[in-house]
Amino acid sequence: MNNFAPDNVFESLIPWFNFGENIPQPTQDADLVKHLPFVPGLKELLMLRQVHALEHATVWLLSQSGRSPYPRFSSQQTDNESLGGLSTERGFYIYGQVNKIKLQRAVLAALQRLTNGEWNLALHPRCGTNVSVGLLLGLGLVMGMHLLLPRSPIEQMLGLGVAATAAANLTPELGMLAQRHVTTAIPFNLEIVNIADVRDETGRTAHFVQVRWRELVISD
Repeated sequence: MNNFAPDNVFESLIPWFNFGENIPQPTQDADLVKHLPFVPGLKELLMLRQVHALEHATVWLLSQSGRSPYPRFSSQQTDNESLGGLSTERGFYIYGQVNKIKLQRAVLAALQRLTNGEWNLALHPRCGTNVSVGLLLGLGLVMGMHLLLPRSPIEQMLGLGVAATAAANLTPELGMLAQRHVTTAIPFNLEIVNIADVRDETGRTAHFVQVRWRELVISD
């Protein structure tokens, strides 16, 4: 694999705004931190995106019950809906009945597989990003139909139905697109620190996977 370090801040920003064939670069987040040190909270935001991807991949691996998950979504890929996660810039919570040893193995395997190219493990259909995209899209379409169509009840009801149907059909793909380009990033800069049994801010029991930022050393 040929890796390169961007020469300036503009090249560092290209992966964030390229919605075509976007190949994650191991140094892209570290380069952003280096070139934009004056942006408050930038490093924490970048860590949150990487943690989010690692959380998704960990849930996928735990859902497989020992089987190897497919890197692309298909009817053969198993999703254990009793498992859930919540990401922070310090790490992520895993909710559900999970053996701690299996969780540790899943986290390490998820990190390795993501950084080795199985990037679709970073995306998950039950992610809150999809819910947010669906709500915003639905609201926008409903408002648009309301403004464009005549004010009679029949036309307005038809417009509402069209808007709801369009939002339901478009949300899965747009949600995954938002995850891929906005709310997740391949965790090239994450290092696992600890896995502990905790209670979150709401008092629910969970496992917390603590991570920290590490700088990559790319050899020539």
